[in-house]
Amino acid sequence: MISSSPEADQLVVRDLTKKFFDLTAVNGVSLSLRKGEVLGLIGPNGSGKSTLINVITGVLPPTSGSVAVDGVPIAGKPQHRIARAGVARTFQHVELFAGLTVLENVVVGALNVHLTRAAATGDALDLLEHFGLADLRHAPADSLPYGHERLLEIARALAMRPRYLFLDEPAAGLDESESSVLMRQLAALPKERNLGMLIVDHDMPLIMGLCNRIHVVNEGNTIAEGSPDEIRNNRAVREAYLGADIEMSDA
Repeated sequence: MISSSPEADQLVVRDLTKKFFDLTAVNGVSLSLRKGEVLGLIGPNGSGKSTLINVITGVLPPTSGSVAVDGVPIAGKPQHRIARAGVARTFQHVELFAGLTVLENVVVGALNVHLTRAAATGDALDLLEHFGLADLRHAPADSLPYGHERLLEIARALAMRPRYLFLDEPAAGLDESESSVLMRQLAALPKERNLGMLIVDHDMPLIMGLCNRIHVVNEGNTIAEGSPDEIRNNRAVREAYLGADIEMSDA
């Protein structure tokens, strides 16, 4: 039976650790994600961000710690069971079904959570319209320009009707104009779909402009969490990024 505690309506990560032999990639990280909010996850290269979301979403098993979705434990479960528990994701490197059309790629996402073909197709068409891809629905997925591939992967993840959506560097490889369009398209999703969204990215204007809260990791450890303004002015965060080409600004 699902608890009536506040944790029954959010994704909660507690003391999550992932070790690869003698290397600790994620060291006791705890965070939470509520429906309707956007949480940014940032840190220098190699800080453990992608490993953290890979463990949460079942790509990698945890060494220790817990993950719960709306009060239901999911840590260590297979990816397909975590997806059906309400967690969908995209990947740092776009992973589409190259032999399928744009529409078929999104329909596959919906069928993965056992929607009927009719419901899956309806959802897919709505999502393609939202991301400006409807006119390309019959095009082969591998014919799309890179920016459209990114949007298609997000649409496919949303077709799984997640309660929590993890986006691993959705703005990677996009120019400033494409990133601005992406931010507008993502901004409305949490409230419209009542989902929590976690975004990993190095695009600071996107992170600062889109996220309600930001969680910062360095060398596998949490070093800060707070609002964009709090993170922008956090000394430990600036020191972690020292020497990196980064501007903590949403301008």
